[in-house]
Amino acid sequence: MKQNVGTIDRVIRAVLGLVIIGWGVWAQNWWGAVGIVPLATAAIGLCPAYLPFGLNTGAKDEGATAPK
Repeated sequence: MKQNVGTIDRVIRAVLGLVIIGWGVWAQNWWGAVGIVPLATAAIGLCPAYLPFGLNTGAKDEGATAPK
């Protein structure tokens, strides 16, 4: 599948995932496992929730031209 998560989005997801996991460890709460989701989407560069909406925060297509 084609990646649909851009660089800035990936960094934010990775940091957020690590924060959630860290909170879960600190609080000794299993909800910290939820941090795996943003961490995984940052690692693979694909967000399944973006697909139905056609969202793409990555680079534009190489063949696309900018409006003049």
